[in-house]
Amino acid sequence: MKRILSMVAVAAALMTSCSNDDDNNSNQIETPATYVFTRDGSSTVSFGGQTTRITMAGELVSALKVNTNTAEQLQAMFEHVEGNDDFSEADLNASNKNVRSKVAASKDYFSANTTVSNAIKADFDGWIAEQANTVFVNWDLAATAGSAGQIQQLGGGSIRYVNGKGLELNQAVAKGLIGGLMADQMLNNYLSTSVLDEGSNIVNNNDDIVEAGKSYTTMEHKWDEGYGYLYGAEEDPAVPTLQADSFLNSYLRQVDADSDFAGIADAIYEAFKLGRAAIVAKEYDVRDAQVQIIRENISKVIAVRAVHYLQAGKASLAGNDNAKAFHELSEGFGFIYSLQFTRKPNTDVPYFTNTEVNAFVEDLMAGNGFWDVEAATLDAISAEIATEFGFTVNAAAN
Repeated sequence: MKRILSMVAVAAALMTSCSNDDDNNSNQIETPATYVFTRDGSSTVSFGGQTTRITMAGELVSALKVNTNTAEQLQAMFEHVEGNDDFSEADLNASNKNVRSKVAASKDYFSANTTVSNAIKADFDGWIAEQANTVFVNWDLAATAGSAGQIQQLGGGSIRYVNGKGLELNQAVAKGLIGGLMADQMLNNYLSTSVLDEGSNIVNNNDDIVEAGKSYTTMEHKWDEGYGYLYGAEEDPAVPTLQADSFLNSYLRQVDADSDFAGIADAIYEAFKLGRAAIVAKEYDVRDAQVQIIRENISKVIAVRAVHYLQAGKASLAGNDNAKAFHELSEGFGFIYSLQFTRKPNTDVPYFTNTEVNAFVEDLMAGNGFWDVEAATLDAISAEIATEFGFTVNAAAN
């Protein structure tokens, strides 16, 4: 490692005088205007691995809609091995990273709970295999209760491809990754004190000791990796505009666009910037306060969309548009699955445990699943989620 003697340069100045930002308990730090941090003229921000995994996940989700793909091909994309020709981009094929290894793999939740971690990975494996082995082989058949196939929305709308319970497995994977990959890695791994302060991270950060051959300290890099799971697909990650991918980034935009939750995107971005500036300033109490803001709001995004899609599905079922309802309920299914990766601020637990989430899933998939799910079931799950997070079902249903 290299000791840096010069003062760290930050995009926005770190003020030694007091400011009025009491809400952030940051009376000695000014939040930077953008997520730009430098040292000796070089950027200290790096999260290429997160961008790679977001791109890999995007290609996997797209491949789940191509019925000529085999289960082996899809699984190879999920657990990519360096050098294998699994993706359309050479950089992805050459990468030693993959998606599966980071699913349900946070230090706080799963390092001592490999049983649940393995069960969650097995869920994703199962959804991928069933898509190829059951849905793809029935691609041209009409779906019925208990039989996979296709079903079209009313008025000649989109054709949806579902399993025997009406579940779009590609949606289960896509929305499940929002929690199982993005949120878990961000909230319960990279922003965790156990990761940020691991080993000699505090001492090295205090002394501006950077990683070998890099411009950043390990603590700075861990924080940036958390940032990357939300903004890593942005054209200019320093100034995110959202809707850059089909995962957490896009759904943050959608929730922020709801007047009931307006400002949530800005709250998260501001917390990420201030937390990073606090690391540069060695103000760890300020850093940790920003972690709680990020955990609360990222968790809320998942909860709001879970309730939103359950209510949308209920309305579509009432309108006798099963195809549209199944699509919406499948998205809701994935967001519900993601609830187990959320994080209550100032605690070590999610808003809903793995056991509680599995109970929701069991209720939704009972009997013939979406084919005969009752509105009362959708309302009951919606109300339980909304109450836990402190918003109303009507607010999320917009």
